[in-house]
Amino acid sequence: MSSSYKVTLIPGDGIGPEVVNAAVRILEATGVKFEWESYAAGAEAFEKYHEYIPKELTESIERTHVGLKGPVTTPIGGGFSSINVALRKQFELFANFRPFAICPRSPRAIRRRSGHRAREHRGLYSGIEHEVVPGVVESLKIITEKASTRISRFAFEYARRMHRKRSTPSTRPTS
Repeated sequence: MSSSYKVTLIPGDGIGPEVVNAAVRILEATGVKFEWESYAAGAEAFEKYHEYIPKELTESIERTHVGLKGPVTTPIGGGFSSINVALRKQFELFANFRPFAICPRSPRAIRRRSGHRAREHRGLYSGIEHEVVPGVVESLKIITEKASTRISRFAFEYARRMHRKRSTPSTRPTS
């Protein structure tokens, strides 16, 4: 009997379910066995449970330690910043970790063909904003020694585990 991985699935809303269904098909095509625990978040969850992030959803994430989440509508106003920010804070998620590959025809391709980018994302979503002049809003990114050290340590430890020769943690936003 082969084992399977339990994964909390948050389909999201709008285009979310379509994106998540495609991701699920790709993951299942690998031959790895998954057990999906599906939960609503955002507007759909609020309609059903009067909560944007139901307790059952967070309990599932605590149990599975893995989540696959599609785009979720964030309520505007009312003091709720974002489903993503709320989940990041609740589970102390700090690393935005993305693989990348450089196009073979790029001038930089000679030096390096692929890698990973590690970025500390909490400071980008601090929510500290103010209107400088009508129609112009300034948003502040908070950078702390603790957060910078934590993401640097994460990136260097990953590089060491993967036998990479160097690591360059990024403080710039990724697109």
